Amino acid sequence: MESPEQTKSIPKPVYIVDGSRTPFLKAKGKPGNFTAVDLALGCARPLLSRQSFSAQQLDEVVVGCVMPGPDEANIARVVSLRLGCGKNVPAWTVQRNCASGMQALDSAASDISLGRANLVLAGGVESMSHAPILLNNDMVGWLGRLSMSKNPLDKIKTFAALRPRHLKPIIGLLRGLTDPVVGLSMGQTAENIAHRFNIDRLTMDTFAVQSHQRLAMAQQEGYLDEIEALYDLDGNVYVADDGVRTDSSVERLAKLRPVFDRQFGNVTAGNSAQITDGAAMLLLASEEAVKEYKLPVMGKIIDSHWAGLEPAQMGLGPVHAITPILKRNDLDLKDIDYWEINEAFAAQVLSCLAAWQDDTYCKEELGLDAALGKVNQNKLNIDGGGVSLGHPVGASGARIVLHLLNVLKRKQAKRGIASLCIGGGQGGAMLIERGK
Repeated sequence: MESPEQTKSIPKPVYIVDGSRTPFLKAKGKPGNFTAVDLALGCARPLLSRQSFSAQQLDEVVVGCVMPGPDEANIARVVSLRLGCGKNVPAWTVQRNCASGMQALDSAASDISLGRANLVLAGGVESMSHAPILLNNDMVGWLGRLSMSKNPLDKIKTFAALRPRHLKPIIGLLRGLTDPVVGLSMGQTAENIAHRFNIDRLTMDTFAVQSHQRLAMAQQEGYLDEIEALYDLDGNVYVADDGVRTDSSVERLAKLRPVFDRQFGNVTAGNSAQITDGAAMLLLASEEAVKEYKLPVMGKIIDSHWAGLEPAQMGLGPVHAITPILKRNDLDLKDIDYWEINEAFAAQVLSCLAAWQDDTYCKEELGLDAALGKVNQNKLNIDGGGVSLGHPVGASGARIVLHLLNVLKRKQAKRGIASLCIGGGQGGAMLIERGK
C-alpha cells in the first residue's frame, strides 16, 4: 500500500473548463460599491452565460469566503440561487482564511474525483471594504441592560452608566488579520521570517516595485482577459485592477515607515498586499461532463496539499505545501514551468524562496537531504501579484489558479503550481497541467 506521501489527493481526472474574475478594487476607507454577493455574481453570470449547459445542470456550488456580510449567511447558497441555479442545486461555503478560494476548488475537485459530482461552480470572494465593525462586550452588556429596563427610572439609570469605553468599536478586519493563538498580526509574522532569512528592506521594496511593473505591463498587453467588467448602480464601470501604481519606485517606497514593527521592522504598506474587494469563479468538470457537453479544457488539477506549521512563521506555508507535491509527483523545482505564489507580503514570498535554498531549513523543517534549490523569478508571478493587485482573502486562492492556467496557455507551457500562505500557520498548494 502506498504511504500518504505517495498518494495523490486527486485520484481521478478533474478538469477546469472555464473561469472568470472581477477586477480587484482597492478599499478606500469606506464600504465599496459591491458586496461579496455582488462580486461573485459579477463574474459568475457571464461565466455561466457562455456555457453549453444551464445553471440548473450544475451539481453544486462551492464558494470560499472569510467575512460574508450579515445578509450573506452561507454565501454560496445565496450566490447559487441568485444565479438561477434553482432550489435543487446544493451550495456550501468554505473558510480556510487566505486560501478559502483554493479550498473551494479542492473541495469541488474531491467531489468530482469521488464521483459525487460532474459539474461544479467553485471559487472565492471577499469584500474586505465591507468587513464588520463590531460592538465591544461592554456595549453589548449595556444594551442588554437597557432592553431589560422596565420603567423610565431604570432606563435613566442605565443611560447614566454609559461611558466612553462602551463606544470603542472592534475593527473586524484588524482582528481577522491577527492570529488569536500567538497574538501576532500577519505583518508581524512576515517580519519574523524576513529576520530569519535576512531579507532586507531594499530587497522587499525592489520585489514590490517589480510586482507593480509586471501588473502594469500585463494590463497594457491585454493579458488579463479573465476579468469581467463590473457596473455599479450609478452607471460606473470597472474593468481593471485599480491598485496598480505605475509610478512606483524603490525611492518612493523607501520613504514609507514600517507598519508592524515601527522601530526595527521593514514591512510597510508599500511592500504588503493591498486591502481589496474581488471575486474569482471557475467551472470544474469530470471527464464524463467534458464529453457530454463538449466542453473546452483549460487544464487539469493533478494534485493538491495542505500543510501546517508554526503560526508565528505562517508566511512559509507555501514551502511546506509545495514540497510534498513535488516529492510525490517526482518533480523538482525546475520541472515547474510557472508559479503563482500569493504575495501577502514581499518579505513572505522572498522568504519562501530563501527557505528552499537553505540546507538547514530543508533538512530540519522539510525532512529533505539537502536544499531543494532556486526558483527562477522570471517564472514567478509574471503578471504581478497581491502587492500590486490586492489580496481579497477569500478570492485569491481561486484567482491564482485561474491566472496560472492563462499563463500556461499564453506561454504554451505544461505545468504550474499555485500556492498561498494561510493565517494561523498553514499553507496550501495545487499542481495544475494545461489541457487534457
